[in-house]
Amino acid sequence: MKDCKIAFLGGGNMALSLIGGLVADGFDPDHIHVADPDAQRRTTISQQYPVQTFEQNLDAMQSCQVIIAAVKPQQLQSLIKQLSPHWQAGSLFISVAAGIRLDDISRWLNQPNAAIVRTMPNTPALVQAGATALYANAHVSPAQHELAESILRSVGITLWVKEEAQLDAVTALSGSGPAYFFLVMEAMEHAAVELGLEPETAKLLCLQTAFGAAKMALESNETTTSLRERVTSPAGTTERAIHELEDGGLRSLFENALISAALRSRELASQLGEDHV
Repeated sequence: MKDCKIAFLGGGNMALSLIGGLVADGFDPDHIHVADPDAQRRTTISQQYPVQTFEQNLDAMQSCQVIIAAVKPQQLQSLIKQLSPHWQAGSLFISVAAGIRLDDISRWLNQPNAAIVRTMPNTPALVQAGATALYANAHVSPAQHELAESILRSVGITLWVKEEAQLDAVTALSGSGPAYFFLVMEAMEHAAVELGLEPETAKLLCLQTAFGAAKMALESNETTTSLRERVTSPAGTTERAIHELEDGGLRSLFENALISAALRSRELASQLGEDHV
């Protein structure tokens, strides 16, 4: 991986987080090219990392073996069609744009044998605590599999899904998931303030509790069910609270929420995959 060159087309927050992760892992920043039309953004990036910045995508792509499309989903089609005539055989295309299917990327690229990896990272990647699912087409070599995984692993955990359709479930779970936890923390903080705690006290206790619970779950071989049961003493305060949540339909609410998010992901994929002039 250290010998290849990587071009980021788009210099937004996700690109910057990946660059930061790569540099922290020892990747040569001189081998990283970043294209962004915004001069101020390019200045900000080059001040933070000694990478090469470009105004034009095609200039950034020169001599790079990996092309990472780090633009908004609505911008991906026009970007791909721009670079299509200049595509170099053997290059790896990685998309971090949510919802755009591999068949659509391949069609816009007009390269039926192009190696393409679609990824679904989430916003905690911005603090190197992301969770990213990846799916590759049949033209991605084992070495390119490892390369794509290494790049995304620089900002958190990675895993491969067996079917592209599973990325809709990933979007509903980990892609949208941070917002669910923020909502739960928001509700807990509000309830704690209503019980008499100062807002800053409620916030700090809530955030550390969320962090600690996640850390325990990550480092334990036990299931989340088992961990919950171990801190739920019979007839205690936790059991009383859990009964309230269960009686209020918490499980069905989350199930319905994830189903709705997955369905919306499929809808957006169909909409974003339509050709436009």
